[in-house]
Amino acid sequence: MLPIMYSFRRCPYAIRARYTLALLDVSVELREVVLRSKPQALLSLGGRSSVPQLIDVKGARYPESLDIIFWALSNSNKPKMSCALWPQSMVQKSKVIAWIKYNDHFFKYWLDRYKYADRFPEFSEEYYRNKGEVFLKRLNKRLEENDFLFGNEICLADVAVFPFVRQFAAVRPDWFEQSEYSHVKTWLNGFLNSHLFSAIVMKKMPAWEAGQEVVLFPAY
Repeated sequence: MLPIMYSFRRCPYAIRARYTLALLDVSVELREVVLRSKPQALLSLGGRSSVPQLIDVKGARYPESLDIIFWALSNSNKPKMSCALWPQSMVQKSKVIAWIKYNDHFFKYWLDRYKYADRFPEFSEEYYRNKGEVFLKRLNKRLEENDFLFGNEICLADVAVFPFVRQFAAVRPDWFEQSEYSHVKTWLNGFLNSHLFSAIVMKKMPAWEAGQEVVLFPAY
């Protein structure tokens, strides 16, 4: 019996959860969800029915992507990678969390408005992009001297943030490619061009149906 994770392929929250599971080689049963037609098995859990969500083998529920990420760290099959992702120093941990919170609250707010500018007619698409660029400038500065946000090894901040930068870049790909954020582009492309991301994390799956064969993730 495996833990069960409900996921949606393109969701940045689900991407960062799947990426962590794949990095740490933590196996789950993956259930791909169509958001407009959520399966009864997910709805019957009660409460929020958004994805990602994970149910472990004891029935404990992890309803947020960060919950799943920290669960994966505690069940990791790659201890060295776990230490790289989540540093031992409490000071470093607080800095990692600060980056994630800034992404999840500040950047995500402006990303949604930039991506769906027609739903927020109070300001222009360019206005929303400029607001999001505040975060890109900060990222770019941080990446000037190192490959990742906290040195030359990937850490949890990188994993938690890159799916949202990916989404921001995809709104106007030509603009992003011509933008000044060269370090951000190199950093992001390192994720997007990796085998782990393209062949495993973003592998297309049909929508899950009750009674079907178990889909193992990660599947190498």
